Amino acid sequence: MRVSAFFCLIYNIYSKDALLIIVKYSRYAILCLILGFIGLTTNVSCVKEVAYLEDNGAKLRFSCDTVAFDTVFVTMGTTTQQVLVYNTYDNPILLTRVAVRGGASSRFRINVDGDTSLVVSNITIPAHDSIFIFVTANINPNSSSSPFLVEDAIDFDFCNAHQSLILTAYGRNAVYHTPNMTLSDQDGNLIGYASIIDCANWNHSMPHVITGIALVANGATLHLNPGEEVYMANNSHLIVLENSTLKVSGSRESPVRFTSVRHDGWYDSLPGQWGYLWFSGGSIDNEIGHAVIENGTIGILADTNVNGNPTVRITNTLIQNHQLYGILSQSCAHIEGENLLVTSCGSALVALNAGGNFHFGNSTFANFWRYGGRQVPAVAISNYYEARVNGVDRIVVRDIVRAEFDNCIIDGSFSLDGGGEVSLAQVEEGQFNVLFHNCLVKSRQAMAFSENSQVCSDVRYVAPSAYDYRPKSDSPAAGAGDHNKVILPYDLNGTLRAIPPTIGAYEAIQ
Repeated sequence: MRVSAFFCLIYNIYSKDALLIIVKYSRYAILCLILGFIGLTTNVSCVKEVAYLEDNGAKLRFSCDTVAFDTVFVTMGTTTQQVLVYNTYDNPILLTRVAVRGGASSRFRINVDGDTSLVVSNITIPAHDSIFIFVTANINPNSSSSPFLVEDAIDFDFCNAHQSLILTAYGRNAVYHTPNMTLSDQDGNLIGYASIIDCANWNHSMPHVITGIALVANGATLHLNPGEEVYMANNSHLIVLENSTLKVSGSRESPVRFTSVRHDGWYDSLPGQWGYLWFSGGSIDNEIGHAVIENGTIGILADTNVNGNPTVRITNTLIQNHQLYGILSQSCAHIEGENLLVTSCGSALVALNAGGNFHFGNSTFANFWRYGGRQVPAVAISNYYEARVNGVDRIVVRDIVRAEFDNCIIDGSFSLDGGGEVSLAQVEEGQFNVLFHNCLVKSRQAMAFSENSQVCSDVRYVAPSAYDYRPKSDSPAAGAGDHNKVILPYDLNGTLRAIPPTIGAYEAIQ
């Protein structure tokens, strides 16, 4: 369309006055475009070149002197670590080359300001500014049964100078348990993906890594010896099925460890990184001695007991940093525990739900949870559960045949005025045989079920913020225990129990 025809069309649509305004301002718009074009063409030659730093004695500054990874299981890869590279000068620095020294054969990979190439070129760090470099590691397996060191470096070329940043990682070979079957409930609903542990050929010289669900099944017994390590991946579980058994036999010097795969930085004590150890209904004669169980969702889940022996007997064990419960019993389990420290859980440390038979001696239950609020006291006991049967809500009674705590500390961050650290929920139709004997309990409600116990809101530990729950010499726990209730002669640290003993898992320091 010609311009004159265009204006005729506009004139027919709009008034003559409107057309005059369009024409008038179009002249100014065209003039502005012409002047802008002239400005651009005349100023191209005036753009200043960047004056990069040219001092060949210049030094980059790094946020760390070494990028060090904690234990890396072979083939699994790592979390990503970051390092800041600083330019402290008044001129920008041109990094002409940034690369991992080992090249394509290196076990480390880098990301430089978004560029993941093996060799990154021409990266500018503005004056008094910085860039991020992200580093990962993936270690190849070898024949070593011990951690082995893998090293490399990031090389930087700039200003006719050269500088390096060291990279290190400790690789570990492991036995991997990966799912190879589906696991369903009685109704055919998918529970998850699982593998069955070959208990007879368990490798006792290597750490084990569990992904998915690992089963002790078919009447087998899994024995774990001092110093063995079981690392649990995200959402993984170790389940002991009907007629099967787990026997954990650590030592004070070399406990058996159930823990998360990741331990770099804050992951070392982060709850909720894996699922739970589940002693399912029908599993038999399970024992855990001298173990550390940490960083999961639930430490120990125990189900229905089927013989006169405990579902699980736990001694000399540390259970800590779990997203929900330290010990959870459901459907009439039978649990016995001695010399236990259970601490730092997002719900109850010990939840004895829906009946059962329980005894805990010389143990410390101290819940000073650090990852937000919690709603449940340290110890919760009930002799019923709520269920919906044929469309009707019902209370199902399950007897607490026994729930006895001897020489125990029950403590935490809840205030006494807010109810304290014990919850007792009962219905009269069922048995509720609960007893706190010679205990220090942060609860007034518990005193109705006590024998020679004390309400205590200040146990006076050595350093609870550092997980040191040994009582000080002036603690009300010191020398306040009943020696007749001591089952194990040594405390959790291997110290001989005094007469009378200190209440809790540890003898008081002298």
